[in-house]
Amino acid sequence: MNKRDKIIYWIATGLLSAMMLMSASMYVFNNAAIQDAFTALGFPTYIIYPLALAKLLGLVAILSNKSKVLKEWAYAGFFFNFLLAASAHISIGDGEQMGAIMALVLLILSYIFGRKR
Repeated sequence: MNKRDKIIYWIATGLLSAMMLMSASMYVFNNAAIQDAFTALGFPTYIIYPLALAKLLGLVAILSNKSKVLKEWAYAGFFFNFLLAASAHISIGDGEQMGAIMALVLLILSYIFGRKR
C-alpha cells in the first residue's frame, strides 16, 4: 500500500469515525429529538440505544483490526444502516439524506483502501 492509499484510508476512516461518534452521542444525549426523527421515519424508537451501541462496537471492530471477519461484519452493518437511512429520508422527502450518503461514500472509501492494507 502506497502512501497516498494510506492517507485516503485514514482520512475516510477518521471522518467516518467522527460521524459515527457524533451520531451515537446524539442518540444518547439528544434522545428526544432522535425519537422524533425515528418516529417521522417510521422506525421504532426502542432501537435507538442498541443502534448507538452497535455504531460504537462497529467502530471498535474497524479500528482495532483484530478480527477480519468481525471487521467485514462491521462494514456490512454500516453499509446497510447508511443505505436504509438514506432511502428512508428520500422516501419521506425531508431532504436529510446527505449525511447518510456522505457516510456511505466514506465507508466505501475506507473499505476499498483498507482492503489494500
